[in-house]
Amino acid sequence: MLEIRWHSRAGQGAVTGAKALCEVMAQEGKFVQAFSVYGAEKRGAPMNAFNRIDDDPIIDHSKAMIPDYVLVIDPSLVYTDITYDTKEGTKYVITTHLSKEELLKEVPALQGKDVHVVDCIRISQETIGRAIPNTPMLGAFVKVSGAFDIDEFSQAMKEILYKFPQKIIDGNLQAIRRAYDEVN
Repeated sequence: MLEIRWHSRAGQGAVTGAKALCEVMAQEGKFVQAFSVYGAEKRGAPMNAFNRIDDDPIIDHSKAMIPDYVLVIDPSLVYTDITYDTKEGTKYVITTHLSKEELLKEVPALQGKDVHVVDCIRISQETIGRAIPNTPMLGAFVKVSGAFDIDEFSQAMKEILYKFPQKIIDGNLQAIRRAYDEVN
């Protein structure tokens, strides 16, 4: 089973991103879960979203997991304990304006971990016009995980985003592609 934990602030789109990822994976015939845990339930409060993805039905509905991927879409949350309940092979995809070397120097808990960085906030501002970094994070996840061909993933996302104006669809697709290309 593939397990993913998102670290975000309410209003940045982690819940929507987790649900979109599940929609894409369900189209591939996978069994999926997307859920979230809120604290204060107000915009800007730290929160987590989660995904479970498997070839078999998922019977575990608890929030407890040891994620394969930790996706951090708010840069300030990297200074909290994002490494709790992880395993040796967990991969971290972190939005930050820092280089990977600078980030590892600032956050010693990440040293020795499989860390990938990309500036999802800048990408979302430049492509969508707002700091909603969820779709760029999906693009980075696709690259780091190798779970999808980027063109197939983009096509699936286009179908999910159909209800939005074409400008929003195009901006999100551009954000996905840029994060895919820029993550390192």
